[in-house]
Amino acid sequence: MSARFFYGWVIALCAMTALFISNGMLIGGINVFDESLIKEFGWSRSSLKFRDLLTFALAGLLGPLAGAMADRFGVRRLMAFGAVLLMVGFLLYSRIQSITHMYVLHCLFALVLVSSGLIVAVMLVSHWFVEKRGTAIGITLVGTSLGGIFFPQVGTWLITNFGWRKAMMWEAVFPVILLIVVALLIRNSPKDRGMLPLGVEPQTAADIAAGKPDIELSGLSYGEALKTGTFWALAFAAMMTFYSILGAQAHLFLHLRDLEFSPQVASTGISLLFGMALFGKFGFGYLADKIQHKKVFYGNLAVMLTGAILLATVKVELFWIAVVLFGLGWGGLYTMLQLLTVECFGLRATGKILGTITVLDAIGGGLGIWLTGLLYDKTGSYQVPFTVLVVLIILAMLAATQVRKEVPE
Repeated sequence: MSARFFYGWVIALCAMTALFISNGMLIGGINVFDESLIKEFGWSRSSLKFRDLLTFALAGLLGPLAGAMADRFGVRRLMAFGAVLLMVGFLLYSRIQSITHMYVLHCLFALVLVSSGLIVAVMLVSHWFVEKRGTAIGITLVGTSLGGIFFPQVGTWLITNFGWRKAMMWEAVFPVILLIVVALLIRNSPKDRGMLPLGVEPQTAADIAAGKPDIELSGLSYGEALKTGTFWALAFAAMMTFYSILGAQAHLFLHLRDLEFSPQVASTGISLLFGMALFGKFGFGYLADKIQHKKVFYGNLAVMLTGAILLATVKVELFWIAVVLFGLGWGGLYTMLQLLTVECFGLRATGKILGTITVLDAIGGGLGIWLTGLLYDKTGSYQVPFTVLVVLIILAMLAATQVRKEVPE
């Protein structure tokens, strides 16, 4: 290996693998089991999807603790803990006999998302990079999209060939792979390998004696940010859009089955959504380097809104166009929320600000999954619940007009 190779890139790939497996299995992959569960137990869609509200709301509320746990136990131990929980959770899932069993397991899955999900993965990579941190985090975030493409296909194939219970048992192999990656490759920080983060030069003795930090961050404090209208506008937009995103993707498989598509085609719908989200992350991120961030955000929401409007028609001939546009908008939104937070508030308290927004959008997303199912149960169609998504995205666009750059030029 070249002497110039920086080990942090291995860490970025490991963090991507963590999101590929944890988010891929629990966000995209779990939905292909829905039809089997409904057929065996006779649950309503709202009762089934209440499990996801438990997962995301609890993960959101526990999210702020991720940093404290990582500081105390180290990211490596935390991710290993998450991998073990995920493996045990899927093995137990294969043996559930009641809806209560399922709800308990989804509370367990909230701990998986907290210990080996987005926040911890981004924290890990941030420890290794100052220069090229954006690129490294971008590589990490690709894991969620790749997992959302991969696991619905694998899950559907396993269910078709072995039944849903054995499929759950087979999928428990993937957390074991993550556990091996964590044990062999992940290190908590560059210090563990006698290195410095990329872009940080060794301090002089005088700097160390004076207590001068390696990096001076400017911007608003966390308390100052909370007092601005911009923070609450971004938080509201995040809640409305994540309600829409998770509400749509969690019901996509069942919606396609209602339209009489085969299970494999239905799972392809989920994979396409995550695939377009992957393109959206890079596409809108590229535009943000060329055009004002707020303008890109408007465009991002407009694309997502168009997809939602087409989805709300519940017309088969418009479905695939709707998924492409909705997915592109979803991926761009993911990128733009990070960029706008940094642009509006600076770097001083980015972690806490994004962490708070993450709590709110997780709760919004969980409500989106459950309430979309509840509205389906009341109306017998996805037309009304998907129309709600249209309204919420319009409200998010209105909130976006209140976003301002709060840090001085």
